Amino acid sequence: MRSLAGFFLVFGCATFYLYVLSTRLRPGRGREAERSLVFPSDLDELREMADFLQDYKREHQSYVTLLFCSAYLYKQAFAIPGSSFLNLLAGALFGPWTGLFLCCTLTSLGATSCYFLSQAFGKQILILYFPEKVSMMQNKIEENRSGLFFFLLFLRLFPMTPNWFLNLSSPILNVPVGQFFFSVLIGLLPYNFICVQTGSILSQIKSLDDMFSWGTLLKLLAIALVALIPGTIVKRFSHHKLEGKELIVNGRKSM
Repeated sequence: MRSLAGFFLVFGCATFYLYVLSTRLRPGRGREAERSLVFPSDLDELREMADFLQDYKREHQSYVTLLFCSAYLYKQAFAIPGSSFLNLLAGALFGPWTGLFLCCTLTSLGATSCYFLSQAFGKQILILYFPEKVSMMQNKIEENRSGLFFFLLFLRLFPMTPNWFLNLSSPILNVPVGQFFFSVLIGLLPYNFICVQTGSILSQIKSLDDMFSWGTLLKLLAIALVALIPGTIVKRFSHHKLEGKELIVNGRKSM
């Protein structure tokens, strides 16, 4: 109960901050100050918000950047679905390269915040509601402990990985925070790149299916498999090295 109360306290404070930032602290007058700012739930809402913020950013660039960063970290830290819409919005607002830098940085910082929140409040909840998933992930982590970073990289690059669960379970599975952070930074770069590049031509896309075709998914899968190769080599090398040590020890005992 203490963990749950602590989590809701942090969540409530973060929600209150984002609400005040998006309503009470917004500069401007008239239509600019009155327009409701909510997370977009479909492509039409995203286009409408992008058009508004592009005009608004001309006079209030610092505020729009702060608001975008705060909203992105909020979604990532509390594992709220819909970050792909914010990646698209980043491309529309900041362009392909600045948008990519922002998304990669914010994804890593937000996921790491989720890591620490789970470490502080989430262990009992995860084990209670997802015991089989936690057990399966624990086995996979231990099997790949010698090449853990490359395994984490593979999971991030693999297009079907549930990143929200990986963020929440990593502290429970004793994944070092440094390896966690850089696996997110590097591993989600291709996904962020695709989203941000698509967002930079937001007015031209007709549906989200245009963003992830089968060809794109196959490319992400190929990159993920390539990332798995170094970890496999390290794992086999460690295994052979361990076998060699055992042979030496057994040889000495027989003498």
